[in-house]
Formats: sequence, C-alpha cells, structure tokens
Amino acid sequence: MKRIETRTQRRRRRKAGIRKRVFGMPDRPRLTVYRSLKHIYAQIIDDLSGHTLASASTLEKSLGMEQGGNRDAAAAVGKIVAERAKEKGVERVAFDRNGYRYHGRVRAVADSVREAGVEL
Repeated sequence: MKRIETRTQRRRRRKAGIRKRVFGMPDRPRLTVYRSLKHIYAQIIDDLSGHTLASASTLEKSLGMEQGGNRDAAAAVGKIVAERAKEKGVERVAFDRNGYRYHGRVRAVADSVREAGVEL
C-alpha cells in the first residue's frame, strides 16, 4: 500500500538527508534557516558543543518589521545574523537550508549573509 506523506513529512525527510552531510564545527558552524508562513528565523550553531552562537528572526522588535514573511525581511534577518556572527569571530559557515528549496526567502537570507562578509 502506498504511503501518503504530508508536506511537513517530505520536508523532514529532505532535512534528514541534508543533515547527514552538513555539520557545524567550531571553525565552520552551521547556519540554519527556518521558514514559517509569517516569519523567518536564522541560527548559527556549533554542533560539536551544541551551542547557538548567533540568532535572528523577524519577531525581534529591533528589526521593526510589520511583515515578516517576505524577502526584504529575510534579507534583514540575514544581515543581522551575519553581524552577530562576526562579533563572535565567525567568518565561515556551512549553510543548512533545512529541507526548503534554495529559493525566495531562504536564498535572500543566504545572499545577505554573503553580502555582510560571511563566507558560505
């Protein structure tokens, strides 16, 4: 009998395949992106120690975003997380798209992190 998967189950399966290959080390932590309908979140994680080094999201008051579910908001989140990473001495990250297509808001985060001077 054929198994019917939901959209979330398919994304989690893709995520598992990505996480087999992408691992955050102290010299190159993992930049992971989570995308919801209204907001976008980004974290820089050292998987060896299990610590989050930097994070940003559209929920932060400092961004002053009314709409968090668009590419402009995603670019602002990418810029902020890159600045916070540089403050911690992080110059290179491994990008974890978390099962999402490299398109739209996910790509906007990655591009703005690159523009801020962090190597992906």
